[in-house]
Amino acid sequence: MRAKYLLYILSFVSFLYFISMSGAGCAQIGAPTGGPKDTIAPKLVDASPEDRTTNFKGNKISLNFDKYVEVDDAFNNVLVSPYPKNNPQVSFKLRTVTIKLKDTLQPNTTYFINFGNAIRDVNEANVLRNFSFTFSTGNTIDSLSLGGKVIMAETGKVDSTIMAMLYRNAVDSSVLTRRPDYMAKLAGDGSFNFYHLPPGNYRAYALKDGDGGKTYNSKKELFAFLDRELVISKQNEPVMLYAYAQEKIISTPAPDKEKKLKYTTSMGERQDLLSDLELSFNKRLKKLDTLNALLTDTNYIRIPYTVSIDSNRKNITIHNKWIEDAEYRLIINKDAFADTAGLSLSKTDTIHFKTRRESDYGNLVIRFTKLDFSQHPVLQFVQGDEIKQSVQLTSNEWSQKLFRPGEYEMRILFDTNNNGIWDAGNYSLRRQPERVIVIPQKLVIRPSWDNEKDIGPL
Repeated sequence: MRAKYLLYILSFVSFLYFISMSGAGCAQIGAPTGGPKDTIAPKLVDASPEDRTTNFKGNKISLNFDKYVEVDDAFNNVLVSPYPKNNPQVSFKLRTVTIKLKDTLQPNTTYFINFGNAIRDVNEANVLRNFSFTFSTGNTIDSLSLGGKVIMAETGKVDSTIMAMLYRNAVDSSVLTRRPDYMAKLAGDGSFNFYHLPPGNYRAYALKDGDGGKTYNSKKELFAFLDRELVISKQNEPVMLYAYAQEKIISTPAPDKEKKLKYTTSMGERQDLLSDLELSFNKRLKKLDTLNALLTDTNYIRIPYTVSIDSNRKNITIHNKWIEDAEYRLIINKDAFADTAGLSLSKTDTIHFKTRRESDYGNLVIRFTKLDFSQHPVLQFVQGDEIKQSVQLTSNEWSQKLFRPGEYEMRILFDTNNNGIWDAGNYSLRRQPERVIVIPQKLVIRPSWDNEKDIGPL
């Protein structure tokens, strides 16, 4: 019996081999391809009640689509305006999305439910972009709108996690004590839009909410305010909001578990002609004896220098006017420094180093078409998040003979109080932050080149 089954199996395998090898390859065995990938987003088929319904009295909305759908993170992505005290319950099953409203609806009010990009089909995750639903508890749908943009005042860039907020018939303290009437998310370019607003007086803000309370209650929160009241009675000009944190969040470094006192230096392969030499210690210093830290030439002839220490007493800066392509010695006696526990360096160190050549740098000339010098413009050269150099501008042309090679982002700080640094705003004083504008063109400095850049009106 087994031999009979084995014969059947061998015959079937032979048949498959014959089919696969015959017919000039026209009869290949394989799984079906399934056709082209579905790239079409879900489409709303019907809704109960219908979109833009007036005199709405219920608390449930059903949205039916032509595909199986899901809602991505409804708690954070679905936004109702006017902003409710309690978030609605959003659920989905098969082709239906259901919204159950938990608040008592205000009379004669237009409600706007913004799903953003939260609705997508189940199989291919095709997103139904910028989907919204509108209804009114009154006889009409309000049609006014307000657009604008939120920019980070210190960098000129965008943080899309900030929310724009509108308060209706509010006073200055409203943003401190109660939730907004309307909220809108920022797009990738910092822009926002409020839709279906009724006429009235409004105050505009932006907030990166730290505790979920939707009020400005910490000076460490990113915040922006418009220093005038808006009267919305028609389509309005876009508003600009400049976000700032009045107080920086200072991270506390982890305690150093190293028992020995150690340091690192700021120099790379060669000491930069334009920078000071820095020594960074792993522990807070109590003792600083510069007589036991000598800067010399190759003949060990002492070179005078000045020294400073930062407020944390961990970073020492040696100030010196460096000579190009020169050799130096830094001799650090083991007793030159000691930490707060009296621990000194384990041994005397001698650091041999050489400075860069002038040919390692580029020559830079920047010309501006027009600058408002009454705002005390400061030109900033930025790499990553670090400002590498700041220069106060006093004319439409600025140059520097030695400039470090590399790629830079350029910004203009309007230093209104003329103190050379960016200053945050203060809402209690109704003082706006100083503004920074990003110059669109990147700056690439090549060594041994005359690098020139023309910048148009800002």
